[in-house]
Amino acid sequence: MPHPYVLLSAAVSLDGYLDDTGPERLLLSGPADFDRVDEVRASVDAILVGAGTLRADNPRLLVNSPQRRAARLAEGRTEYPLKVTVSGSGELDPAARFWHTGGEKVLYTTDEGAERARVLGIAADVVPLGAELDWRRLLEHLHAARGVRRLMVEGGGLIHTQLITQGLADELQLAVAPLFVGDPEAPRLFGPGAYQGGRLRLTGTRQVGDVVLMRYEPTAPGTGPLPSAADHHWLALACELAALCPPSGTAFSVGAVVVAADGTELARGHSREGGDPVMHAEEAALAKADPTDPRLATATVYSSLEPCARRASRPASCVRLILDAGVRRVVTAWREPDTFVEGADGSGVLESGGATVVVLPEHEDRAKAPNGHLLGR
Repeated sequence: MPHPYVLLSAAVSLDGYLDDTGPERLLLSGPADFDRVDEVRASVDAILVGAGTLRADNPRLLVNSPQRRAARLAEGRTEYPLKVTVSGSGELDPAARFWHTGGEKVLYTTDEGAERARVLGIAADVVPLGAELDWRRLLEHLHAARGVRRLMVEGGGLIHTQLITQGLADELQLAVAPLFVGDPEAPRLFGPGAYQGGRLRLTGTRQVGDVVLMRYEPTAPGTGPLPSAADHHWLALACELAALCPPSGTAFSVGAVVVAADGTELARGHSREGGDPVMHAEEAALAKADPTDPRLATATVYSSLEPCARRASRPASCVRLILDAGVRRVVTAWREPDTFVEGADGSGVLESGGATVVVLPEHEDRAKAPNGHLLGR
């Protein structure tokens, strides 16, 4: 099921700490960066913090600018984003400012935690997730039940670590403050965990007062049937490539990208590339990859349309080319309709050949956009 775009936001010292161990919260950002954070808050549908942050900082998590709140109302949105917190135990202070400022609040917890939170009189919609907390289920519920499309996560470090290691964070906005903490007992942004390999992609940097804001997005594909945030980024690129195709009345416009397990792009292509009227996107991409590259065995092919299982224009279908290249994971946005080939089932053929196929229907409209003339639009 779809879930929100997840933006992690944090400020850290030069040596990677979120705070010190003093009785007062360490202010890492200055006025300019606090205003930037307020702007980001105003842009999202919900803001999430963990129970540890509630206990340590007692935050309100408001949009402070009256102008930004007014703009939200003028756009038909609520004055404040939905406020979300997560606690396995449900043991939270019912007098905390979080519950008594701003708009609506949601507490995600376990079955036992929900009972405890209700006894305490927590002023929020209490949503139990079962015996244990489940981030995918939480995000899917936010999307489906609350209409959250963009979620800002402001900590703490444990929450950030869990979302990154589970491949659920779409973006990291990191403000680095010009100071050191140096206390091994102080909280850090990220803790130990099973992080995905590879390098994150730096998408922007800028100075904000005396801090530096850096924006990153993950690049490493998911593994198996569970999609990662990077899967969405790469599939979105495949849909962009589809828009580059010369239009045709007899073939779909498709984009494809081949990505190694560490997030390295190995090749990309699109339909009718190079002026070849029968070139398919996956075919164009794989033709650029080194067939002896050992990374293909753990790579993922992203295709805006399900790879073809049958074709008349070439001896080998795209499904056959993918399997012969050794690739065993394919992510697509859209199952092939019967427009040109009746009963096409590229996914079924891939799966019978030992590949995992992941369909992300959130991208289907973008994949269909350059093919509207073929679909009666």
